[in-house]
Amino acid sequence: MSRAAALEMRNVVKEYPGFPPVRALDDVSVRIDHGELIAVVGPSGSGKSTLLNVMGTLDRPTKGVVSIDGNDTATLSDKQVAGVRARRIGFVFQQFFLLDGMSAIDNVANGLIYQGVGLNERRERSAETLKRVGLGHRLTHPPSHMSGGERQRVAVARALVHEPAFVLADEPTGNLDSKSTGAVMDLIAGLHEEGTTIAVITHDTKIAASLPRQVTVFDGRIESDTALQSSYT
Repeated sequence: MSRAAALEMRNVVKEYPGFPPVRALDDVSVRIDHGELIAVVGPSGSGKSTLLNVMGTLDRPTKGVVSIDGNDTATLSDKQVAGVRARRIGFVFQQFFLLDGMSAIDNVANGLIYQGVGLNERRERSAETLKRVGLGHRLTHPPSHMSGGERQRVAVARALVHEPAFVLADEPTGNLDSKSTGAVMDLIAGLHEEGTTIAVITHDTKIAASLPRQVTVFDGRIESDTALQSSYT
């Protein structure tokens, strides 16, 4: 029996109230298998942010199915969905969302608070994850003493520390210079080689082209998916 997808969306529609209603996602279907690295690419206003919210269970679809590791989220209560999100999904955002008054290790450890992990184990796992992203020498440093690229690495470590089914990275290089952008994308490629499942949401076509699979979003629909194209060649 084949393994369930890390994430699968089938015929997903997302509408917002209005006169007429605004259809932000229109019949979107996409499957991300364990171990994949994909880019979700499109211009501003294409529906990427809404897609991220639905993929990450931050918002529910109006119609269609969203499954995480084979679990249909429509059958779960809001509390159960929050639990799935906390355990199975890691988020990396453009703005980092780190606490300057805390060390790197404690910022990462915050990612385990809602899983009932004790303080000592949280710090041990956080230290190991920071070493994994190349910041073993920065464990006790606050984000304010780090470069933009280093802060984003801390954010990546926080997303990874609870060993999620997949990571959603929303414009992870949007606030970085070209050198730091290259370093973060090298890190993402390295994590993929280790088996981490990652979806990078971006408007940058160069970054998208550097990844193994590109899903292009336009006007709330999947305009193209290189995985589907290759299956017909």
